[in-house]
Amino acid sequence: MNDQNLTPQTDAKEQVTASPLRCFLGAAISGGMGFAVYSLMIAIATNFATKPVHSINPLVVKISSAVRTLVVGVVALGSGIFSIVAIGLLALGVQLLVQRLTKQKSSEN
Repeated sequence: MNDQNLTPQTDAKEQVTASPLRCFLGAAISGGMGFAVYSLMIAIATNFATKPVHSINPLVVKISSAVRTLVVGVVALGSGIFSIVAIGLLALGVQLLVQRLTKQKSSEN
């Protein structure tokens, strides 16, 4: 069987350029998602704190503590990643905006 016929090759690749508007919109979306995940993390941690484990078995207590820590940690990691992406996109948007403004000033002179 010939593999060339299975996947069509496209020669024209469209390159999407970054614009300040796209960066600021992406930063707003990512920041909103980061805040939502942060609020979820607070709700999960509060729920875990108000409902202690009722067991006398030390293994059950240790495993449940590890699982609770892991769940809160993963959600906190997601919140942190969304927040860092939002900050990076915001900085990129400012950088592109400054570059456009300085390019316009230098072309006017």
